[in-house]
Parts: sequence; C-alpha cells; structure tokens
Amino acid sequence: MVATNVKAETMSLMDKRSALEAEMNSIIARLSQPGAPGLSGNLVDSEDFPHSDIDVPVVRAERRRLAELRSDHNEVTDKINLNIQILHSARLGNRSFKNSDTQVSSNMDTVASTPSQNVLLIRSPNSMDVNVLISRPFAMVDEIADASPAVEDGLQLGDQILKFGNVEAGDNLLQRLSSEAQSNLGCAVPVVIMRQGTVINLTITPRPWQARGLLGCHFRIL
Repeated sequence: MVATNVKAETMSLMDKRSALEAEMNSIIARLSQPGAPGLSGNLVDSEDFPHSDIDVPVVRAERRRLAELRSDHNEVTDKINLNIQILHSARLGNRSFKNSDTQVSSNMDTVASTPSQNVLLIRSPNSMDVNVLISRPFAMVDEIADASPAVEDGLQLGDQILKFGNVEAGDNLLQRLSSEAQSNLGCAVPVVIMRQGTVINLTITPRPWQARGLLGCHFRIL
C-alpha cells in the first residue's frame, strides 16, 4: 500500500516537473529569441539607462520567474529521488520476503548500485507502474545559435543533458564537456537528453563552423 501511494505521488510529481519544464522552456525561448537580452544580458546601456528596445520590467519579471521555476524544479526532483529510495527499498523487501531464489524482472533491480542522487524515475509505458530509472540531468542547453553544429545535429534550447559522450555527472562538468567536445573533433558523440519528459538519443559531431566553439551552444549546470 505504501509503495502504491509513493508511486502515485511520484507520478504526480513527474507531471508537475513536466509542467515546470514546459514553462521554463517557454521563458527561455522568449528571452533568447533574436533581439532579446538573453538570460543574463545587460538591461542598461553604458550610461546605465534602460535599453529603449527592451521592456525591462517584463524581462526582469521573466528572469525572476525563471529563477523561481528552477528552484521549484530542484525541489520536485529531490522529492522524486527520495521516492526512488522508498520504492527501491520496498521492492527489495518484497523480493526477500517472497523467495531469495525467485528472479524478479525489474529495471529498478538492475540498477541497484546506481547512486540515488543521480537517477530519476520515468513512467513505464506498459502500466501505471513507475519502475524505469534513468540518469539525472546534469546540464541544460540555455543558449543555442542558429545553424550551429548543435542545432543541425538535433539539439534544442531547453534540452536537459543526461549524458554527453563519457560525461554523465561529477565535478568540473563544464570543463569536462568542453574537453569531451575537443577530444572528439569531427567524431560523432553519443548524447542522451531529456526533452519535455521524454528521453532522446542523439549523435552530435563537434566541428568548426562560422562562429566560435565546436558546438554553438551553452550549457548551464543544474
């Protein structure tokens, strides 16, 4: 009964997180469109006067709202991760109670050694059960240039990065992402992303293009 309630709560949290991500992506798209100030661009000129072509109060309100959404997203994700531990403990308890020799087929069981802070639950497509585990996103695409290698290979603004080549989690992520791109110049790099709650596999090839960098996008560490 406890596991059922936790699963129901987790599914509700997943819906809430998807709604948060949709609103975040919408704000990011508005702030990053051509002529917009971006997520952190200056709203005043060199003489500290507001830019005449920017609706400063609206931009400030959207940036504030984005910060609130990010905070809420982190809280919801932490709660989902806590529920993972509860569900996994209940699953292991059921296995021991039934029969230690009985083999239970479950995606959750196959990743028992995965640190809970780096995994997330997604819906099982076959039932109301919530047993599928994936890596937790560690970065998000918060800026991306038109006609860049990233865009041409399928990356989109707001995509959350689960894996980029050999980079999945840990410290110095921006430096490691940069090194991964440089060391794979001209080579296809497998990338796993989450887009509006859906896990997608891409292949991105870091390469020179008309502007700086090898990808043409910027990652924000989550």
